[in-house]
Amino acid sequence: MIPFALHTAASPEEALGRLADEPGAALLAGGTTLVDLMKLEVLRPSAVIDISRIGLDAIERTPRGWRIGALARNRDVAAHPRIAADLPLLSQAILQGASGALRTMATVGGNLLQRTRCGYFRDRTAACNKRSPGAGCAALDGVNRGHAVLGVSDACIATHPGDLAVALAALDARVTLRSRDGERTVAFTDFNLVPGNTPERETVMMPSEMVTAVEVPDLGYARRSLYRKVRDRASYQFALVSCAVALDVEEGVVRAARIALGGVGTKPWRAREAERSLVGRFADAHAFGDAAARALAGARPRPDNAFKVAMAERVLARCLLDLREMAL
Repeated sequence: MIPFALHTAASPEEALGRLADEPGAALLAGGTTLVDLMKLEVLRPSAVIDISRIGLDAIERTPRGWRIGALARNRDVAAHPRIAADLPLLSQAILQGASGALRTMATVGGNLLQRTRCGYFRDRTAACNKRSPGAGCAALDGVNRGHAVLGVSDACIATHPGDLAVALAALDARVTLRSRDGERTVAFTDFNLVPGNTPERETVMMPSEMVTAVEVPDLGYARRSLYRKVRDRASYQFALVSCAVALDVEEGVVRAARIALGGVGTKPWRAREAERSLVGRFADAHAFGDAAARALAGARPRPDNAFKVAMAERVLARCLLDLREMAL
C-alpha cells in the first residue's frame, strides 16, 4: 500500500471541504471495499477522509416514503422491522449480500459506490479500461463467466456487483448528492452509468460530491415484493443472476410492476420494457415468460456467460409466479 494522508472529519461540511481542497482524496466509511482496493494498489488516493463519525446514519419514515442516511449500516437497514414489512425486497437483498460481519461494517452509501469484482480490474498486470483508460479489456476474450450481458460495450463487460442497488433500482429510489456548493437529487436508475467508451466513469457523481442519503418512495404494492439471488454457493458469493420484483395484481390482472436485474448488467438493470408488457395482462405464466424474454432482449453475451440469458429469464419468470401466488 502506498503512503497516504489520513484525516478524520467531524461533520459533513468538514468532509466536503477537504474533498474539494484535496484532489485525489477518497472517503472512508465502513472501508469494506476501499481498503481492499488500496491494498491491491488498484486505488491509490493521496488522502483518505474518515467520515464514520459525521452522522448521516438515520433511517426515517417520511410523508413520501423512507429516507435512509448514507452512513446507515446495512445490517441496521435490513433489520429495521418497518422496512422489512414495507419493503421486503430491500431487506432481503441486503441479507443475501456479503457476510454478517461485512453487513455490520458496510454502509448504504459505500455499498452503492462499491467497485466491480472483475478479476482483471483487480489485477494491475491485466488490461482494464476501467482501471487504466485505453489499456484494453482482458475480459472480452478471457475468463468472463461472471461478466455482464446487458449494458456492455467493446470497452468493458464488468458486472455491477451489488444486491442493495438492484432493489433500489426496482423501487424508484433517488440518491441525494452533496458538495460544498450545494445539494442535488438523482434518480437511482440514472445514478450508475453504462461503460460505453468511458468505463472509468461509473456514476454521475462529481469528484467533490458525496452521497448523503437514499430516498425510497411509498409504493403500497412494494409490500408484495421479492428479491432472489442465484449464485455458485449459498453464502458470501456474488450473483450470477438476481432479480428484484414488486407486483400489483387485482382480480388476476397486473396493474403495475417493478423489475430490476442484478448479476447480468454493467449497472443495476431496470427492465422497463418488461414492466410495461405486463400492465393490463393476466398474471399468468405466459405473460411472465414474455416479460422475462423482453428483459433480456438486448443481451450481448460472450461464450462463457451465454448461460446467463436463459438463467435470468427463468429466475425472473419464477419470481413473478411466486409473487402472483402471494397476491391470491
